[in-house]
Amino acid sequence: MNAAPAKKGFGPLLLIAPAAILLGVFLVLPYLNIVVMSFRIPGQGTPYAPGFTLANYGKFFADSFYIGQVVNTLWIGFVTTFACLILGYPVAWQLARGTSAFRALGYGLVLSPLLVGIVIRSYGWTILLGNNGIINRTLTSWGVIEGPLPLMYNALGIIIALVHVFLPFMILPIMSAIQGIDPSLEAAARSLGASRISAFRRITLPLSLPGIQAGCILVFVLSLSAYVTPSLIGGMRVKTMAVTVVDALIDTFQWPFGSALALMLSITGAIVVVLFGRLTRMKWKA
Repeated sequence: MNAAPAKKGFGPLLLIAPAAILLGVFLVLPYLNIVVMSFRIPGQGTPYAPGFTLANYGKFFADSFYIGQVVNTLWIGFVTTFACLILGYPVAWQLARGTSAFRALGYGLVLSPLLVGIVIRSYGWTILLGNNGIINRTLTSWGVIEGPLPLMYNALGIIIALVHVFLPFMILPIMSAIQGIDPSLEAAARSLGASRISAFRRITLPLSLPGIQAGCILVFVLSLSAYVTPSLIGGMRVKTMAVTVVDALIDTFQWPFGSALALMLSITGAIVVVLFGRLTRMKWKA
């Protein structure tokens, strides 16, 4: 009589086993390897030497340069996420509530950047933002400016390029959330005397918060880990943590220290994401 419940309890484990194995092999094990590597002793001509040490983390906390890079990377991530939200929400609303003809065109415009490699898109922004780029040449020829604007090799240029690269990841989750909102709710609010702005603020915006949360988390995490765009647009003047980690791993061959830098960036980003998730959940309950 006890055999049937046992089989019933063992069945769900078999269903989740493939996903658990994939997560373990491609996510958990690599992270564990990075954790172990971050405590290894740097080697001479080798990735690491025998033994373990805390010196890699001590080097990070003792040098304000690396802490400043974490702060700068977080700031770029915050600004990029906010800009994507401000620009992406109206587009997502139009895609969710617009006509079928506009929706098809809008889908194509939103998804088209994803069909081009990120390296090509970043190089495209160097052509636009450079001192001799299209923007500066046009403004100079029109007499608007006398000299080139500093649009590259700074945080501004990196943010502009990152917004272009990651904007679809903000639009699509918000669009999906708005599509799940019954338009009759807005119509009912309007029939009861609410203005368009009031109906949006009290109904559409709160109900679309799950999409906003998902989009903000996606864009923020991707901005923190972006390497190609900051390295091309920022050059050697502006370095984010992702660029510094790659430099430590490849250029200077400091695998233990590079692993420690990568973990500190991951931990900092995870803390921000968790705090943001709790704040948004509190807003939903309110």
